[in-house]
Formats: sequence, structure tokens, C-alpha cells
Amino acid sequence: MKLLKNLIITLALAAALFPAARIHGADKPADKPLVHLRVGHLLVPGQAKIFLAKDLGYFAEQGLEIELVEFANSADGLAALRAGKLDFGTFGATAPLFHIAKGADIRIVGGIHNEDAALIATPEKAVQIKSVADLKGKKIAVVRLSSGDAALRGKLLELGLDPVKDVQIFEIKSPPAVIEAVRSGDVDAGTVWEPHIVRAEALGLKVVARSHDLVPGHPCCRLVTQASELAQHPEVVEAFLTALLRAEKYGHEHRDAAVDIINRYLKLDRAVVDKSYLNDQPTDPDLANTIRFWQVMRRVGFAEQDKDIAAFVDTTIYKRALDRLAAAEPKEAFWQEQQRAFVQRDVPAK
Repeated sequence: MKLLKNLIITLALAAALFPAARIHGADKPADKPLVHLRVGHLLVPGQAKIFLAKDLGYFAEQGLEIELVEFANSADGLAALRAGKLDFGTFGATAPLFHIAKGADIRIVGGIHNEDAALIATPEKAVQIKSVADLKGKKIAVVRLSSGDAALRGKLLELGLDPVKDVQIFEIKSPPAVIEAVRSGDVDAGTVWEPHIVRAEALGLKVVARSHDLVPGHPCCRLVTQASELAQHPEVVEAFLTALLRAEKYGHEHRDAAVDIINRYLKLDRAVVDKSYLNDQPTDPDLANTIRFWQVMRRVGFAEQDKDIAAFVDTTIYKRALDRLAAAEPKEAFWQEQQRAFVQRDVPAK
């Protein structure tokens, strides 16, 4: 991370911001400088925790100053992260896994949200395409390296359809472009994610299938960083995850207020945000489903190398952040539930 490397002095001064006992940041010395981080993201409700943590001051309480950098798609965002232009990225699971397959030394350290994609078509086409099984011979628009792209190709293979020979897949730059291609009839169907699913429905398009039906439980956007910076500055990663966990909890407990905050960042019709904010945003790295999704990517040809993907998913710092929050609020049911979920998602069966 280029920016962090330029902030060695700042980090040295800020090291005291992360003692084990400090959870909510109330005792942060006023004279300690904030650690400035550039965070790449997609402007979607699925990344609400980032906006909530920034708006509610959770990042600042952890000693972090967050500069948000918006990207239209995950592929471009991961390229920026690898180039050292970002400190963290919150991009679809397919993109970091693809880059890892190509040799990138990056790590998945947390989750942003799950699933959240759909296959859409015009009402006329939806009569013909009642499910993925009906896509044979059809033209499909996708945003390359999006989670919906990989999930769709995986389901096609599962149904005995070759994504190369049996359908025509067109890789398009953004969800709005996919919607336009579907509306104009240039393609028969397309994959998009929220809030574009809600916007597509508002334009009269129909949802043919949801990604959770294609690959149940698949991860979507992941929190990623460079492996070298994770090794050098684990306290910064822990601070970041602590802020996200608090934002996740806030979203569960104050949904209406959360929608108001999210909408200030997305600047959409509030009803669109309200409908598309699914609130399924576990901060857990979710090792188990990440491994399953990696296997899907290998089947569809997005990950040709035989890597132990578990080695590229760090669950230890998330667990440390969660346990400290739980220790600070031992009677809080939300933290207890996250601890139980961690065992299911991240602890290999013996």
C-alpha cells in the first residue's frame, strides 16, 4: 500500500490508538493523528457498512481517517489496489480471487455482504427464460469478474450447459449498461446487483433468477488488502474491522436510520435504497463459502491455478476484533451470534 508506506511516522505515532482494552475509541488522545486510508468501494447498498462506519464516526473512533474512492466495477478496483493506489478494497469476491489466481499477494480479511445479484430480462423474454436452464442459445450480458458473472457460469455448467459454446456471454462495463442492453434487445438477459435490480424492475424488467439460487450462500464483496501491509500493520486492519462490526450491528438495530445515512451517499430515491438494502452484511471473512466459491471459479475457468485459497483468507484479525467487542459487552446478543457464526463459517471441521 503506497500510502501507508508514506505514513510510517504517522503510524508510529498512532500505534497507541489500538490497545487491547480500547473498543469504542473514547480514550483516544486528542493529539494523536488519524491514520489516513484510501478505501476503494462500489457505490451500492451492499456496501452500506462502509458508509455507516464513516458517517457515524466509528472509523474516527478507531483512529482512522477514511478517504472513499468509488469504482464502477470490481475489476478496476482490484487493479488499483494492486498498483498501490488503495489501502483497502471492498470488491466482489470474484475479482480478488481472480487476482490471487494470477499471482497477486493480497488477502481477504473480512466480508462486506453476501449474494445480492440477479438475472434480469424483459417481460417478453422472461416468458421464454423461466430459469437458467432456458438460456441455451441466448445472449447474456454480464459485468466481468462480478459475483453474478461467476455464479451464472457455474450454474450453467451445473446444468450441463457450456458457457462458451451453448450461450453467448457479452462482458459489459457496468450494471446500467447491462440494463440498457437488456432493454434494447441487444441481449436476451443480463446479470446485475442492487440497487440496479430494483431499478431494473422499476423500468419494467423481470427477475428470472437470484444468485442465491445459483450458488447458495456465495460471498459477494470482500474486504481485501495487500499481504505485506497486513503483516506490517495488523492493528490498522483490526481497527478497520472493529468499525465495520459496529456498523453492521447498527444496521441491524436501526434500519430506518441506516437507510437515511446510506441514501446520503448513494443519492438515490429513498424507496430504491430501502428496498435494495438487504441488510445481509456479515463482516465475517466466511472462509467456508469463499472456498466453495473458489471451486466454482475454477470450474468456470476464472482460476486456473490450483492454490490453497484458505491461505489467502485471514480470519484471525476479524476474530480478535469480534472477541474484544464481545468482551466489552458480554451480554450483547449480537456479538454472541457473530461468534457462533464464526465457528460455522471459518473453523474447519475436524
